[in-house]
Amino acid sequence: MKTRSAFTAFLSMAFAALLLVGCANQMEPAKKAIADIEAAIAAAPDASQYVPDQLQAVSSKLADLKAKFDQKDYKGVLAAAPALLTEAQGLAGAAASAKEAAMAAELEAMNAEWAALSASLPAAVEAIESRVNILSKSKKLPANLDAATFESVKTGLADAKSLWEQATAAQASGNMEAAVTAARQVKEKADAALAALGMTAG
Repeated sequence: MKTRSAFTAFLSMAFAALLLVGCANQMEPAKKAIADIEAAIAAAPDASQYVPDQLQAVSSKLADLKAKFDQKDYKGVLAAAPALLTEAQGLAGAAASAKEAAMAAELEAMNAEWAALSASLPAAVEAIESRVNILSKSKKLPANLDAATFESVKTGLADAKSLWEQATAAQASGNMEAAVTAARQVKEKADAALAALGMTAG
């Protein structure tokens, strides 16, 4: 009886030892699986900006996986990791596609803004220049315009013409962002000059 009990105890201990060895054997692969997923997320730095919901879903599942690991459920980690790794690896491509779409939409908006500005600004600058030339030849400025303001208008006009040259050069070279930025500055200066001269935009 004693021998049988000792043998049973031995079997129990052996089985427990095998379980421990099995767990230990699965721990490293489970740890590596989590590290691979983390690396895939890190390889998609634009994900937080362009696919935040998708990134949040992957991050949440990764947190669950880490909880399993902490609970020593290495088998559970290894079972769920491949699908999650595929999701994590998809973040970079999804972010790139979303970024491309956002840039295309932004370019379309800039093209539309450029079309509007380029249709109105040259005429506005020309009208300001014509008025400045007339006033420069006049012996007396209008009552609503003092000499200091008139000098400011002339300076603003020169700046606007220079900026417009920069804008058209940038547009011709395909740099729409620089073109629109310069054109906006031209509009600001033209609006200020028109207001100072008591004129309205055509």
